[in-house]
Amino acid sequence: MIDLEFYYKDLLDILRKDVNSEEVKLAIVLGSGLGKFPETIDILKVWDGDTLPHYPRSTVEGHSGKLILGSIEGKKCLVFQGRFHFYEGYELYETVVPSIITRYLGIPYLLLTNAAGGVNPTFEPGDLMLCTSFIGINIKHELDELMRVATQEQRERFLNTPDPDFNDIIIWSALEEKVHLKEGVYWYNKGPTYETPAEIRMIDKIGASAVGMSTVAEAYWASALGVKVSCISCITNYAAGLSPHKLSHEDVTIAAKLVENKFNRLVRRIAKYF
Repeated sequence: MIDLEFYYKDLLDILRKDVNSEEVKLAIVLGSGLGKFPETIDILKVWDGDTLPHYPRSTVEGHSGKLILGSIEGKKCLVFQGRFHFYEGYELYETVVPSIITRYLGIPYLLLTNAAGGVNPTFEPGDLMLCTSFIGINIKHELDELMRVATQEQRERFLNTPDPDFNDIIIWSALEEKVHLKEGVYWYNKGPTYETPAEIRMIDKIGASAVGMSTVAEAYWASALGVKVSCISCITNYAAGLSPHKLSHEDVTIAAKLVENKFNRLVRRIAKYF
């Protein structure tokens, strides 16, 4: 197993100069089309991912690769403006770098966000979904290789991913902001291709409400390291077979703009609890 704290030591040393774990209690990963959230907060420091040792380079539109230290009415947070996907050719330990940074900077909470296709027929583009559970059976092999032998404590943490108390904070924040929040299970697809209509029918029968190509490895790895994790999915499209239109990444980023305002309000409200 790679000693990830040692591997990312130089990167962590750079960030520790400005990120004080006594002040920063929340990290946020912004998914496809959601990268404008930092425009709504006070920017304290920006790191370009290209300048950070071993920090991956995103190849996907809408993922700038910047790290931002920001403040929301005096509450500091660390924002990852974009993420890294398995289908981009990265090793799993590279795709979970936001989880690693969050843990080793001593930040106790990680909010993951993503763009997802709606599998539940009652979901529409523009909905926000709180993830109540994940289905990541097609990445378990890679997680096992990265983790090797999980301790009993780590296995128990997996059972509480997402963290129930963190989810309660998000539900309460949505009520305060009058944001209608759906709930459901997120299915992970390695990508890079979208799912076929037949696969969507299978995913629906298994019990998933939305599907996407990120988040699950980050969530499980952060949880294994002791970070409390929650996730909000932005439903940007109907999953394959539920719409007559062909899917494209451009459609995903355009649809994300539908939720921009309420997403930003909700995340700002969540941050105030930390």
